[in-house]
Amino acid sequence: MYTTATAFLEALAEAGVSFLFANFGSDHPALLEALAEAGASGRPVPAVITCPNEMVALSAAHGASLLTGRAEAVLVHVDCGTQALAGAVHNASRARAPVLIFAGLSPATQEGELRGSRNEFIHWLQDVPDQRGILRNYVKYENEIRSGRNAKQIIHRAIQIAESDPKGPVYLTAAREVLEEEVPRATLDTSLWQPLAPAALAEADLETLVGDLLAAERPLVVTSYLGRNTAAVPALVALSHWLGIGVLESVPSTMNFPTDDPAWQGVYWNEQRQNPVLAEADLVLVIDSDVPWIPRVNHPAAEARIYHIDIDPLKERFPLWHIPARRVFRADAATALAQINERLNQRLNQRLAERRPEAERIAARHARLDRRHAEHAALRAERARRPAGEMTPDHAIAALKSYIDSDTIILNEAISSYTLVNEHLGPLAPGSSFSSGAGSLGWHGGAAIGARLARPEKIVIAIAGDGSYLFSVPSTVHWMARQYKTPFLTLVLNNRGWKSPKLSLLAVHPEGHASRANELGVTFDPPPDYAAIAAAAGGAFAVSVRHPEEMEAALASAFHAVREENRAAVIDVWLPHL
Repeated sequence: MYTTATAFLEALAEAGVSFLFANFGSDHPALLEALAEAGASGRPVPAVITCPNEMVALSAAHGASLLTGRAEAVLVHVDCGTQALAGAVHNASRARAPVLIFAGLSPATQEGELRGSRNEFIHWLQDVPDQRGILRNYVKYENEIRSGRNAKQIIHRAIQIAESDPKGPVYLTAAREVLEEEVPRATLDTSLWQPLAPAALAEADLETLVGDLLAAERPLVVTSYLGRNTAAVPALVALSHWLGIGVLESVPSTMNFPTDDPAWQGVYWNEQRQNPVLAEADLVLVIDSDVPWIPRVNHPAAEARIYHIDIDPLKERFPLWHIPARRVFRADAATALAQINERLNQRLNQRLAERRPEAERIAARHARLDRRHAEHAALRAERARRPAGEMTPDHAIAALKSYIDSDTIILNEAISSYTLVNEHLGPLAPGSSFSSGAGSLGWHGGAAIGARLARPEKIVIAIAGDGSYLFSVPSTVHWMARQYKTPFLTLVLNNRGWKSPKLSLLAVHPEGHASRANELGVTFDPPPDYAAIAAAAGGAFAVSVRHPEEMEAALASAFHAVREENRAAVIDVWLPHL
């Protein structure tokens, strides 16, 4: 029996979807039957990953897509499952994760007119006027499959949209009767449904940009997620070395630039102060950044020339957004950087050979970058020293660094410790370090599952604050880690509460009543036993570290558990109380 459900699964496989992260319900009998039939007949379908929590399911698909660059699929139950995706939809939307989300609809008939007609009380209660409207603010495309006869076209179109820049999630629905419909088998030419080619800089724009980069005294690149395309990282390194351009990372959600390179000038997130490197730049090239700076506290000089390259430079889905860019270019970062480097190769070699002023200017840039990078490295090393008293986050992260190699993937959801994680753990290879790229917490656990599924040969380390660890639904995450043999290490930076709301408060009311209050409603004290949750749910190795001298033994045992015992590990690191 070839049904719409059969066509749905077949289309996913044709499109290169590897995993179906599934939370099944009463709307999915046709899909369960089609999956069973595929298993019996050997028909290729995506691997089904059972997810007891929908937010974990979408976070896992998001994590897998970061490693593959391709769309993965999530299956949830009608309006209830759609709403239970929760903040993971926000994350996928803002981080431009190419994910296909599919949810059934309550049956459209109630008298047995079609196979799949209503036969359970819940079918009336789960029928809402506009189920697709739940996600309309967050997805690039949403549609309902109304007939199996064109289901494949709709699915391939949805994935083509999801994988075309700017990438993002898409949402499809279908009623139970439609999924049960018997239809003729459809064969499509999948080459007709490929993502759009990357956009390039126009010739005139390229000339303007290269000319101003050569003429500037103190040029600077600011980026946040250039490394989503790993080919862009070596291209940026080449540009920096050509011209002596510093690179500053604002709210980085990927590895964008090697931190051991003298051109790396640091990282910032929510620090409530002016960054001196940004302040002194006379030309700022923003490449792939949603928040290159926070204008109220940190911004370029008023006279600085600002240029902006992004596949979504107008941030069309942001209600409020603006930077004072002289020129804005809609282009793919890797493509644009390759164009810039090629043009420089044509122009700069001749000029340097003729000993034009560019040579001295570029040499002075490099000297300035070298000096600042060395000063920054010395400060980081001082902060990383083992403390005499309580554990510090700097020491915990620095201790972790000795266990990281080219086969390690870092997932950073450390929130108030975001900056120091980036500072102490670099350098990392392109495509090896990620944050959610957005603002809904609890992403790291599901993302770690997805990353291990996509790259089973890698070691995955998730770094979380204690608040974000609780948001991640660790009972579901660690059951899945054991079930699907995707062990990873979680480092919980435990300061017994939400530090970020307290920092937000102090930034707005530094001397108000709340600044002097002992209790603000943001503490978890005494806290849950975070490591024990993982042990109970998934047999994870669990240990609590309260003193600096315990850190090394805990790390050694945790990595042994992940590498040799094939089980997850959680280290609960107690920090000073927030």
